[in-house]
Amino acid sequence: MGEAGRAPVREAALRRRSRSKVNGEAPTHDELLELVAAAGTVADHSGLEPWRIIEIRGAARERVGRAIAVAGGAEGHAADKLAGKPLRAPLLLAVVLSPRESRKVPEWEQESVASGVAHLLSLLLDEAGWGVMWRTGIWTRSAEVAAAHGLADGEKLLGWLYVGGIEGDEKPRKPLDAARFVSSL
Repeated sequence: MGEAGRAPVREAALRRRSRSKVNGEAPTHDELLELVAAAGTVADHSGLEPWRIIEIRGAARERVGRAIAVAGGAEGHAADKLAGKPLRAPLLLAVVLSPRESRKVPEWEQESVASGVAHLLSLLLDEAGWGVMWRTGIWTRSAEVAAAHGLADGEKLLGWLYVGGIEGDEKPRKPLDAARFVSSL
């Protein structure tokens, strides 16, 4: 296949950047399902599909925020600040590792699949015109936050994609010096 067939993917990857400020618009549930279906095509050894996405909108974001504040042990203004983090976007997509029993595929490889889904989903959301930021933190592995997300035993929250309408222009991304990261044997 020629260069032209691959350019849109490369352009999407080069264009992608974290959008720390988004507005109150968000993709609909049906739009999200289409993007998740595409993101689920990542390489997945044995086809285990060891991941799921939790769609968090409205008051559910407040419940997640309260759980983060409790997990952070914050009080007063600091607790309010932590609790407000999930309110920075109208849609949060919690990326969950749901490991499957496998003799061939270790959990670290399954976590890589879930991370790959999250990254591809962020590219697809960006391509569809949405602002996206991947957020993590020490709270992702806390019992309080796991409970707020309804995680099953063995599941792990990897982080959230904060999604909303694009708010203003972001600075252009600095080009990557690929030669620093590629070596030969």
